Amino acid sequence: MGYVWDFFAVARNADILLAGLGQTMLLSVCGIAVGVAIGGVLAAMRLSGRRTLSWPALAFTEFYRNTPPLVHFFWFFYGLPMAFGLTLPPFAAALAALGVQSAAFFAEVFRGGILSVETGQWEAGRALGMGRARLMRRIILPQAARRMAAPFVERSFELVKTTTLAAALAFHETIYSAMVIVTQTYRPLEVYTVVAGLFFVVLFSASQLAEWLEARGRRAGAR
Repeated sequence: MGYVWDFFAVARNADILLAGLGQTMLLSVCGIAVGVAIGGVLAAMRLSGRRTLSWPALAFTEFYRNTPPLVHFFWFFYGLPMAFGLTLPPFAAALAALGVQSAAFFAEVFRGGILSVETGQWEAGRALGMGRARLMRRIILPQAARRMAAPFVERSFELVKTTTLAAALAFHETIYSAMVIVTQTYRPLEVYTVVAGLFFVVLFSASQLAEWLEARGRRAGAR
């Protein structure tokens, strides 16, 4: 006999799943905010030209870009209490793990965008007597921001999907909520199919919005 699908079992527990999705979005937004803040500092350190700043930033970015995110989740949740006696709740541990790893990637996005601006733009600004801060604000960053848009959005989407690892810390995000529903309904195929659909709708809608904003930015830049 073929498998008989029953999505009503999921519908009856929609409140649990939607609550988990809300927690996923909260964790994602907070993770992006932390990642952007730390990533901006790291990018500035890498671009400073001072080894005392650029080398620690390089070590940080390379370490977190080349190690599994699940290890960071476990380290912040289980490692800190064992090593330093500092216990973080699941949300804080997941946010710390997401924030530091995404910061390493965002730092490279920012650094790459700034370095992609042609040397002539820097020279033109200096010829006009602009200081470094004004030059960055008026000439470099507006151009770099348009070039950063696509990789920034892509990295943000990866962060949203990485939030599913927080289920390993018993944080009640989407996957953990799905696991709870599965234990109640014994319908894993239906539950995880709906979860995939939810992530697709959220991320596809966000990608369409990002493309619209990018196109609008290009038109504004052309004018």
